[in-house]
Formats: sequence, structure tokens, C-alpha cells
Amino acid sequence: MKNSRKQGYFMSVLLICTMFFASCKVTSQTPSNKDLVISKDLKWSDKMALTLMKRHPEAYMIDDSKKPKWDYVHALVLHSFEELYKKNPDARYKNYIRGYVDELVQEDGSIKTYEFDKYNIDLVVPGRLLFEIYDSSKQEKYLKALQLVRKQLLEQPRTASGGFWHKQIYPDQMWLDGLYMGEPFYAQYTLTYENGKSFDDIAKQFELIQLHATDPKTGLLYHGWDESKKMPWANKETGNSPNFWSRALGWYVMALVDVLDYMPKDHPKQKELVKYLNNACGALAKFQDKSGLWYQVTDKGGQKGNYLEASGSSMFAYAFAKGANKGYLPAKYKKLANKAFDGLTKVLIKKVDEDGGITLTNCCQVAGLGGTPYRDGTYEYYVNERKKDNDPKATGPFILAAIELNR
Repeated sequence: MKNSRKQGYFMSVLLICTMFFASCKVTSQTPSNKDLVISKDLKWSDKMALTLMKRHPEAYMIDDSKKPKWDYVHALVLHSFEELYKKNPDARYKNYIRGYVDELVQEDGSIKTYEFDKYNIDLVVPGRLLFEIYDSSKQEKYLKALQLVRKQLLEQPRTASGGFWHKQIYPDQMWLDGLYMGEPFYAQYTLTYENGKSFDDIAKQFELIQLHATDPKTGLLYHGWDESKKMPWANKETGNSPNFWSRALGWYVMALVDVLDYMPKDHPKQKELVKYLNNACGALAKFQDKSGLWYQVTDKGGQKGNYLEASGSSMFAYAFAKGANKGYLPAKYKKLANKAFDGLTKVLIKKVDEDGGITLTNCCQVAGLGGTPYRDGTYEYYVNERKKDNDPKATGPFILAAIELNR
């Protein structure tokens, strides 16, 4: 009797312990991010990743967020961690990503804070983090979450010619940013689960923006295009916004190199996308500053208030390097990417912190068109938007560029 009672007691304790550990999230495995050691001998990609983990012990804290949020800036940085993990399989990187996803994806596949009915294309890009997690875990909730994000693209409002609106609140408008937010996820999903049936639709998004938003004089693409031409910022003849913003162009070329990862070489539209990439990068190369960097307003270097900007420069460095590595771009773009990366590390990383962390300066924090308060897309608007050190729109592409360049 005594033995069986003792046995029962131990079984209860064991059960409680098991339940306790099972309930712990992956994030609990990394409580000591503040104690991370950042060696000066590490590659730039690892230095930046560890800096971010040290400053933001949980991944949802990226961008100084106070609570978990399904958001494109977290997705951009954590996608760079995914790519870094492929090169340097440090479990801390994988746990950091998984911690973010598990804070948000619920058991039924619903996603906390995801406002589906706003049809905001920015909220598609975090779906990219679900593919690998579902593939390795085979947990149904991740597949359901993937299907939910795909459903948004099925229902996303479109312009009359078939382009995705940037958001429900921005009718008839395509922004360059939106190509990155929607198309790499769309391409990976259609290849993985739909036998590639949507590649024509994906190519159409690029065709529309290439056709309507390209400036014939410089070859650069304008930040936004309003098919209805009703917005006060829109040119009454073309529907384009008035200026070239480097980060918008960065989103565009990153979208192209990432979509090309999934589009088969023998697909009739593949060569078309490679041509768009060459056109855009050829135009951008003409505006690269002697420092290797690019200005916030791409074509107006040296004008009052304009500055060498980190996020656009990091994005171009990544797209140039990856494009050259994959054979989409001529080899000279690898040299231009290295020159850009030199500019980032020598001009914009001003100092190494006492703990070995690094800080990328001159990052534009945010810019857009329309909305409240109203953003008019003028030169003065772009150069006066606030800046933020180590903004995620710069740190994510910085890591990606460092990986492609093996720096």
C-alpha cells in the first residue's frame, strides 16, 4: 500500500513537471539574451543579429514594440535570421524566430493582432516565417495560419487592371513597398502548395508597376501609382507620386530577387522579371554616391536636407549581391554591392558599443503617401521624416547583404 502511494505521489510530481515544461514557450530557452557576447571577430551578419537579440531579448520587442504584433518589420528582420541560420546554424537564431511566431499563432491557426479585414498587404510578409516552421514541425496550426494569409491575397482588393491595392484605405493604389510585402510569400506559397499556378498573377503585379511607375528619363520607379489618378499626390496624367524614395526602390528590387528564388527558370515570365531587375539596378547604379551609399531621395544627392540613408543602401547592397550571385545580374554588381557595404560599415556604423553591439545610423524610420496626417510625397516630406538608429528596415537588409557578400 505504502509503495503504491509513494508511486502515485512520484507520478503526480512527474506529471506536473511535464505539464510545466510543455507549457513553456520556445522563447523561455533564451532568457539570457542580455548576456550575449558579441565578439569583434564575428561576421557583420552575426554581429548585427546578436546586437538585436541583446537589445530586444524577445523578438516581438524589435522596433521597441511593447507587446507582440503581427508586423512586417519583425518579419523582415526575422527572415534575415532565417537566412543567417542556414549559414550559421546557431540554435539561438532559430529559437528567436520561433518565439515570435508562437506568441502570435494560436492553436486553431488564427493569428493574434492580424487585422485581416483591413486588407493591408504589409501583413502578408510575416507569413514567410511560417513555411519552414510548418515544414519542420508539421503542426497543423502553422498550415492553417499559412492558408489564412493566402486567403488575404485571394480577397485583396485590386485596381481595375489587376494590381493589389496597398491597403483597403488606399483604393486603386500600388506602392513599390507592396511588391515586397506580398509577392515573395505569394510565390513561395504557389510553388509549395499550388503547383505554381499563380506565377502569371505574380508577374502581373511587377508588369503593372514597371509599366506605369517607371520614369522614362532616369529609369527609376516612383514610390506610388494611383490608377484612378484621384489622390492629391498623384500626377494627373500618369498617376505617379512626385519623387523617388530609395527605400521604396529597395523594397522593389528585393521583391524581384526573392520572387526569382521560386519562379522556375523555364517559366515564360521568369526572363521578364530578370529584365526588370536589370533595368532597375542599372538605373540605381547611376545614382550610387562615391561613399557607396544612396541618398534618401534617390536622384537629388547634394540637395539641401537630403542624406545618405541606411535602409535603401542596405536593400540595394543585398539585391545587387544576390542578383550577381544567382546570375541574374552581371558580375560588376557584386563589386557595387561591396562598395555599398563598405559605405554602410565605414560611414553609417559610427561606433561599436562597449558590449560589442553595432549601431547603424541614418535610417529613415517611416515614409508613405496620403493617410492622416497627410503625406504629400514632396522632396521636403521625405527629407524631413524622422530617423531612427538600427531601424529594422535597415538592420534586416544589412544582415541579408552581409550574408550574400560573406562579409
